[in-house]
Amino acid sequence: MMSALKLNKGEEKRLRAGHLWIFSNEIDTRATPLKDVEAGQEVDVLSSRGDFLGRAYANPHSLIAARLFTRRKHQAFDTALIRERLAASLALRALYYDEPFYRLVHSEGDMLPGLIIDRYDDVCVAQFNTAGMDTRQAQVLEALSEVVGPGCLALRNDSAVRALEGLPLTQSVAFGDMPDTVCLRENGIAFETALSTGQKTGWFYDHRENRRWLQQLSADKRVLDVFSYAGAWSLNALIGNAASVTAIDASAAALASAEHNARLNGVDGRFRSLQGDAADVLRALADASEQFDIVVLDPPAFIKRKKDQRAGLRQYEQINQLACRLLSPHGILISASCSQHLQANALKTAMLRGARKQGRELQILQQGGQGPDHPVNAAMPETAYLKAFCARLL
Repeated sequence: MMSALKLNKGEEKRLRAGHLWIFSNEIDTRATPLKDVEAGQEVDVLSSRGDFLGRAYANPHSLIAARLFTRRKHQAFDTALIRERLAASLALRALYYDEPFYRLVHSEGDMLPGLIIDRYDDVCVAQFNTAGMDTRQAQVLEALSEVVGPGCLALRNDSAVRALEGLPLTQSVAFGDMPDTVCLRENGIAFETALSTGQKTGWFYDHRENRRWLQQLSADKRVLDVFSYAGAWSLNALIGNAASVTAIDASAAALASAEHNARLNGVDGRFRSLQGDAADVLRALADASEQFDIVVLDPPAFIKRKKDQRAGLRQYEQINQLACRLLSPHGILISASCSQHLQANALKTAMLRGARKQGRELQILQQGGQGPDHPVNAAMPETAYLKAFCARLL
């Protein structure tokens, strides 16, 4: 008989509205003790009245104690279901992208909770971020081989969220020969990135559509790319015929990668890099009376947990104020955040305060989020993490 988790009274409303997560404090542990469930085990989820709500995989050791994978009775989380979901994910990407460079699976956004797969043509990089998905690695590999057929699959199971699930942090190669670097194309630009040493799964595809703004706006402009990583924003500016691009990052390895990508595209003559803490470098540039026509801010998540919200918001405000000091008359500020806990209006307010500190007005030109290869589950605001604004200072 299938194990079940029964919810406390009133806790089913969010699930009925489409959400996929069940938190440990929402479960009637007297009727259905969590301690009797194994990590990754499939369970039926029931309302307080015993109504069937869906099927989930559980983890008694996590705050998110269960994640729904279907609302159909008797459907197992098996190879057939994974194959079906992978095929649907692949079909979606085919609508938007002519080349095989994209996020193939975006966890709850693609109804495969806990699974991330990025594709670099014949190489895929996966993260199994939950116990339920981790126990199904074999089924995922089988389905991926059937649906996509990559030559190599690397496992970057080293994300911090695995620790919250009680999982070890590891890196390995499931099959194939793992190259030191992979080539990819974005917005008509060639890039190389290291998968084993790069951040997360090696590349951030999520800003691809937003980076097109920069390519369109950069002709003859002096561009400053802050938190540049491997140069994705920088290269979009250079290919857009920017007069010059200055990239700032704390990592020497990231800047070396950005410089390599500039050479790869034959635009390194207009590119320079500055290593150091972003705020310190921005202050030094302002003290030297340097100015730029466009400043791009794409920082790491300053707010990783809800309790970090106040301190993180101060960081967003500080970095936007520093950027506004460097902008020429009618300069463009592109400011982004990947912090799920930062609302879009809060980011816009940080930009506005930066502009007003300089006695200038802020004109919003475009607003963006993550690309369609990072689909948002409409019932889960947690899956809509990325926000970006393109604005002009008057």
